[in-house]
Amino acid sequence: MLSGGFKVLEEMGVLPATEGSEIRFSIDEYRGHKYASIRKYLKRDSYNGPTRSGITMSKEIVDGVLDALLKLPGEPEAIVEQELGKFAKRPGLSVVARITIYRDSTGIDLREWQEDVSYKGWTKRGIRLPYENVKEIIGFLKKMQGRMVA
Repeated sequence: MLSGGFKVLEEMGVLPATEGSEIRFSIDEYRGHKYASIRKYLKRDSYNGPTRSGITMSKEIVDGVLDALLKLPGEPEAIVEQELGKFAKRPGLSVVARITIYRDSTGIDLREWQEDVSYKGWTKRGIRLPYENVKEIIGFLKKMQGRMVA
């Protein structure tokens, strides 16, 4: 168990990222609340563990993201940048799933969007997943969906 009552309950899968890092899909718990987590982890001599790059989701958000990804074609050639869906996390905060193209690489971006009196726009919380792993990502999200209670 890590500090502050956080613990990883079950790992659903891992995707390789850059050299020395990976993206982990897991069911976590914080202060008695279960949630799905997709987070980048470093694997280096100087530090081995989670980074700030990631997103947490309720079962309802996992359901929405999974539904949006199931409608995508398997090959990214026909894909253009587009929003796939916006899913409420709490009043004023949503998780947006979208297809992004960055440096000729197609990805699935899951990022928080804040909209309240003080700020309207993207937050720093989120993660970009490689589109070429969409089938694996769908499989991990299905495992998450099956392990979470609404």
